[in-house]
This record gives sequence, structure tokens and C-alpha cells, in this order.
Amino acid sequence: MNHRTLGTTGPRVSSLGLGLMGMSDLYGPADESESIATIHAALDAGLTLLDTGDFYGMGHNELLLRDALRGRNRDSAVISVKFGALRDADGGWSGYDGRPEAVKNFLAYSLRRLGTDHIDIYRPSRLDPNVPIEETVGAIAEMVQAGHVRHIGLSEVGVETLRRAQAVHPIADLQIEYSLLSRGIEETILPTARELGIGITAYGVLSRGLLSGHWTRDRELGAQDFRGISPRFQGENLDRNLTLVEALRKIAADKGAGVAQIAIAWVAAQGSDIVPLVGARRRERLVEALGAQAVTLTTDDLAAIEQAVPADAAAGTRYAAPLMDHLDSER
Repeated sequence: MNHRTLGTTGPRVSSLGLGLMGMSDLYGPADESESIATIHAALDAGLTLLDTGDFYGMGHNELLLRDALRGRNRDSAVISVKFGALRDADGGWSGYDGRPEAVKNFLAYSLRRLGTDHIDIYRPSRLDPNVPIEETVGAIAEMVQAGHVRHIGLSEVGVETLRRAQAVHPIADLQIEYSLLSRGIEETILPTARELGIGITAYGVLSRGLLSGHWTRDRELGAQDFRGISPRFQGENLDRNLTLVEALRKIAADKGAGVAQIAIAWVAAQGSDIVPLVGARRRERLVEALGAQAVTLTTDDLAAIEQAVPADAAAGTRYAAPLMDHLDSER
């Protein structure tokens, strides 16, 4: 397993991270025992960065991670936790809370659910429009001083917010969607992060399965799978996006790799300050993702990929309109 450092102040982590969301929420039912086996397989392979959120399954995801780490060396994992999203008993969403007192409350519950005395990277899941980012980051900084948090991260914020947050406390990394189908960070956000010494943890590198090479037009989605309302999975948008996948499949075949491996390798090739997160829920998908580390993309390969999937090629926005409104990174 190769390693990369998150920004100039962040931890050293595996060059590939595992996102745990789908093991508890938003992608339909998951097998808990297989989820834990997948986390174990990731750790055994040397993968250290594990990303969760306190609102994934309303705490279930953190409890799952606690169970997976039981009996193992806590320091073998770099735990990244997102907080702030408000849920209800039916799984609905009701905004975000970045108030300092809420930050400390969320953290206390996460530490208990995870069964640990510290979180390695703690980040608000979205910008709370009613709370200055300085106040939210300042509260996390107090928790760093208290020893409950090691590093501060951000998620889906834009350039101005990055600068304001960094002025309060060093930011280790920005977690943000980045893939062949989602390249919005390239114009201003990525250059600013690099200027400030902030790393990137890229989620959605397979565009929620579209770039896996396994998605089909006739796949049925359950009621709890949010891809059912995602614009990129609808009608003509899906047809267009799967056409892009087939163009990518030809390049992958020439490299003796899978589509997913090419897509992951492309993200990793965009800079040593970028760590792709993969959302594997099963061991077979984890093994596939780990294989991306063996894929070396030449200049010619990168040019061919760019031609097959240009920067503006994706059909449909990455979230439905109401969810796009919560993205400071899209303003």
C-alpha cells in the first residue's frame, strides 16, 4: 500500500481510502457481516483511511466501525468523521447545525459510538449558512486543544470558505466529489487548496457506481437508494453517461484493467495531494478498487481518457436540485 500526506499539516494515510456510508445508508440494504469483513480486508491490505459520518444510518455507521475495530490496534486506522446533518426518525433530512455547542455535542456522541478517545479528522458535512465558518472551525480547534480531535477537515466548501477556515486553524483536507464525471473543483477550488496546503480526499470517484463498469440501464433501485432521484441516473442522462463508460471500457481493456480501476487511477493521477475514497461494500469490490494501485497511466493514457470523457461530458448534475442548494462548493 502506498501512502500520501493530507496537505501540509494532515496525517499520513493510505493512498486509497474506504468510504463507509453505503454500509449503513442511502444505497439500499447492506449485509452487516460482509461490511465488517470488508473493513477488515481493507485494514489487512494496509488501507488506513476510513471515512464515516455520524448521520449515516443515524449513528449505525459509527457503531459498525466500532465493531469492526474491536480487538484491533486503534492507531491502525485514521478515522474521518463528518457531522452536522440533521435527521429524523424516518430518515428524513432537516438541515445542518454548525453552532459551537452543537459541534461539541456531536463529537461527544461520536466518540462514545466509536469507542475511542479521539477522532483523527473531524469535519462539518456541509456549511451551515446560519453560522460563520470561523465559529464552527473554532469550536473544533478547541477540541483539538483538548485532545479529542487530531486534525480538522472540511467538506464541499468553496474558495472563500476555505480561506476563512484556514485563517482560524490549519485545515488538513477538503473532502469533495471529484471524478471523471465531476470535475468542478479543477477551476478554482483545487488550485486554492494547493495554495493553502490543504489536501483533497475525493469521494464519488466512481460517480456512485456509474463508473464502476457494472452499471446497466435496466438496474432496479430500491426505495431507500438515493440514486433513484439522482439526475445522472435518469432517462437520457443515464444513456449518455453509460455511453461514456463504454468509451472508457475500451481504454481499460487496452491497459488490462477494469473500468473502475481506470477511473480510480485517473483521480489518483491528478496529484499526490489527492486521496481517492472508494465506497466498496463488499470484499470483491474492495479487491477491484485496490487493483487501481497497480495501474500506471501514461501521458498518452491520460490524453485518451480526456478524449473519451471530456471535463464537461457528464449528463445531469451530481445531486438533485434541492441538495445542490446545500453545496457551498457550487456557489
